[in-house]
Amino acid sequence: MATETRTEYLGTGRRKTSIARVRLASGTGKIIVNGREFENYFPLETLRSTVTQPLTITGTAEKIDARINISGGGPNGQAGAARHGIARALLKFDVNLRPALKAEGLLTRDPRMRERKKYGQPGARKRFQYSKR
Repeated sequence: MATETRTEYLGTGRRKTSIARVRLASGTGKIIVNGREFENYFPLETLRSTVTQPLTITGTAEKIDARINISGGGPNGQAGAARHGIARALLKFDVNLRPALKAEGLLTRDPRMRERKKYGQPGARKRFQYSKR
């Protein structure tokens, strides 16, 4: 039995509380997310276009297979994390793609996080109702 050496390019993407571990390999453009089909995991077209944005911009959508493991967060955060991870893995695949990815802002991690709840308050910013008497 011949062992086929398949080079994979790894990338980690983060968005809000979601973390995506991406493995890219040359193939036919198939994307698998958490062991499920890409179309089943992200049913909305907006989320699917968000995830595939780095591949379409660089023109590698039909040349690369992606296996993505995502944990934490909701659908939008997970899609953003997957997009960030794919962009970072594409850099390892081909360094010449950097200007195209950077121009679209795909290499920048979105720093917006949920603000923590403070003590003595019902939420991060909301205060309990003030009563003078």
